[in-house]
Amino acid sequence: MKNEDAVTTNVELQTRRIPSISFLGVAVGCMAVSAVLMITGRKTWANFVGQWAPTILILGTYNKIAKTFSPPISEEQRVQHGGHASMLKSPEELSRQMTPQTVS
Repeated sequence: MKNEDAVTTNVELQTRRIPSISFLGVAVGCMAVSAVLMITGRKTWANFVGQWAPTILILGTYNKIAKTFSPPISEEQRVQHGGHASMLKSPEELSRQMTPQTVS
């Protein structure tokens, strides 16, 4: 990422590896644990754990944005993560880039 420092670049490269659905799963898990804690009468702990879900979902949103809008290794990878085909490239360039290159 050419406009970011080395630390931010490394963080985004590492967070790209985490599937977006994992953030949703962890957030739903926090809500379930919070509900169980509430039912068992531990209201303070239920509130504490329940407040993790929005933070985790925000981290998941950041993860998705980092995957979609940061410069990808290839156009195919960007489209795979929810991005749209580049408007700056011609259809011929996109089809050439998205098809595997054969070595001759």
